[in-house]
Amino acid sequence: MGRAPRWPVLSRRTGDGLLIDAKKMYRKTTWKVQAFGRVKPHEDFRGCPAIMRLPWKYLDKMRCFRKRSTFPLLGILITCLIFVNLYMEDGYVLEEDKRQLRETSMHQLNSERYLHTFKYLTNFSGTINVTYRYLAGSPLSRKKFLTIGLSSVKRKRGNYLMETIKSIFDQSSYEELKEIVVVVHLADFDLAWCESLVQDISRKFAHHIIAGRLLVIHAPEEYYPSLDGLKRNYNDPEDRVRFRSKQNVDYAFLLNFCTNLSDFYMMLEDDVRCSKNFLTAMKKVITSKEGSYWVMLEFSKLGYIGKLYHSKDLPRLAHFLLMFYQEMPCDWLLIHFRGLLAQKDVIRFKPSLFQHMGYYSSYKGVENKLKDDDFEEDSFDIPDNPPASLHTNINVFENYDASKAYSTVDEYFWGKAPVTGDFFVIVFYKSTRISRIKIVTGTDDRQNDILHHGVLEVGEKLIGNKKDRQCLSYITLGEFKNGNIEVHNVDHKISFEIECVRIVVTASQKEWLIIKSISLWTAPPPSQ
Repeated sequence: MGRAPRWPVLSRRTGDGLLIDAKKMYRKTTWKVQAFGRVKPHEDFRGCPAIMRLPWKYLDKMRCFRKRSTFPLLGILITCLIFVNLYMEDGYVLEEDKRQLRETSMHQLNSERYLHTFKYLTNFSGTINVTYRYLAGSPLSRKKFLTIGLSSVKRKRGNYLMETIKSIFDQSSYEELKEIVVVVHLADFDLAWCESLVQDISRKFAHHIIAGRLLVIHAPEEYYPSLDGLKRNYNDPEDRVRFRSKQNVDYAFLLNFCTNLSDFYMMLEDDVRCSKNFLTAMKKVITSKEGSYWVMLEFSKLGYIGKLYHSKDLPRLAHFLLMFYQEMPCDWLLIHFRGLLAQKDVIRFKPSLFQHMGYYSSYKGVENKLKDDDFEEDSFDIPDNPPASLHTNINVFENYDASKAYSTVDEYFWGKAPVTGDFFVIVFYKSTRISRIKIVTGTDDRQNDILHHGVLEVGEKLIGNKKDRQCLSYITLGEFKNGNIEVHNVDHKISFEIECVRIVVTASQKEWLIIKSISLWTAPPPSQ
């Protein structure tokens, strides 16, 4: 018998998983094929030619299958490559972010001293744990009304600290001195300079140190965060960034020390001249602000000079300066701090009570001849403006509301053209003895927006609810002339304690009305 031809074994897994073997097809006469989704039942292959054709037939079909499969496979392959690529890119970006984060973390935590300083930031209402060196004086147990803080470092040119301390004491009366304490933070790391300067201070101001009115302190260098490799915001040179960053920390440690010394705290720089009786002027402003919310009152428009705070806010301010010490200068940070505590607008008193007197900056000794043109040496004639509520029926323009006419800051009331019978009334929180009233309308650039026809009245016997209270009876003190009125010796002309002060429009006008300022001076009680 002739041997059956040896056909090459063709084996392939089809779409439904069936293996087709050409050799087996030769030996079996009846078989079932399920390939490419088709079933051929019980076909006979008894002749060689038929059997020879079958492998080639399936081989051809397999080639077709490969062709039909090429495009889907390529699509799947391309999709996979895209996902892999995206994953790798995301991974790279993620790793880059992580790397930058690590660098930033290392950048900010590259010193054990930094960790030591900032581990107490979780409690923003508490003080920072710093052990200060007392170079001169020590705190008294009794709280004062005002703490005045100064921070000073060694300058390359000029030194104005002694003059500044002298001005604070010389411009204060004996009664005012009882209510203040001055704290000087010698913040230079040159301890020899600190010791030399504190000897001069102790010799010149010994009686103030003994009386507890002057303290000199130093925060050791070990408590400072790292001052190397700081962020160079605003393209400042490296030494400038180091200077202003250290200054923020100097102030933070000073604020931290002063937290419990008084009810209020004022920051000065170490090259400042004071106006006469500045404390009395400040107390008047503080009294006039009773019942209203404020974070910072400004008594100078320059730098970190004459900025007043409630002492209860000092821990938060100290923490804030430490947190962002390398971001920006301290006077910029103060604006953000004020805003975060919901004081939107600047509350600045005029005239300014403090003047910058230095000619050379503490940074590299560069010239700094800035002057506050609102400063007045003698600020004694400052209105008291007792706490009060204000309202008017004049149509107010934008946000120039009634309270701005009564403020000691550079603001004013602005209303649309008033008509006969319109009024502007001040209602005191408690009845008050008034000695003098001065009201100014119009401004230099809007000289026609004055009250052309009106009278000034004072009243008693309050009626109405809290929002729209008025006095039941009024007495006229005088008429406006050229938009202004000033009345002296009011307490001699009026027998009762005043509860209301009212401006009444006596004739309609086309021009709008600006009330630039309302100034009231209180009279002492009759027994005095």
